[in-house]
Amino acid sequence: MTVIPDALVARLEAGDVIAYPTSTLPGLATLPNTTALDALYRLKQRPATQPVSLGVHSLEQARQLVAVPSIAEALLEAFPQGSLTLVLEAIQPLDARLGGSRVAVRVLAHPTARALVKRVGPVTATSANASGVEPLGSSQDAGAELGLEPTAILAGVCPGGKGSTLASLAKDASHPSGYSVTIMREGVVPANEVVSWMLKRV
Repeated sequence: MTVIPDALVARLEAGDVIAYPTSTLPGLATLPNTTALDALYRLKQRPATQPVSLGVHSLEQARQLVAVPSIAEALLEAFPQGSLTLVLEAIQPLDARLGGSRVAVRVLAHPTARALVKRVGPVTATSANASGVEPLGSSQDAGAELGLEPTAILAGVCPGGKGSTLASLAKDASHPSGYSVTIMREGVVPANEVVSWMLKRV
């Protein structure tokens, strides 16, 4: 079982950024508050107009922040854990850098990432790289590349390749399920597989 160091938790609570492994690419974690997001966006050199997603331990944890319809649960169960990130309606609008009224949420699969969010709650799940730069293959290398101190890195090797597939679920009275899906970024799950799955929900 992965143990999350107290010093690393303290860094997060102080508004710092940490690197951690996921089941696709290394990620950068902050708590979802203004101070921490300021630090994250400075580090990534990311435009404030480009929201980041949140990683969670479970859909129960996600329900602290977003409404989770039954079709979202079924969709996530249909594909490997951690392979999809779903954009869902926020219970209350969040920082615009988290999407505002619609927030992207990913149920994390990597055991280290899951241990992290189980202990501290939802964290950002953006890739550990400066905007426009290819991510490295481990959280140690990715964190070091960004200038993070060793105590701000949870070690782990990541499979690499594509990130999670980003899909937006929205209420749609014309669809038998009551929802439509829009693929915003194709990743490890091909877009046509998600669309095909939705079309079968009659």
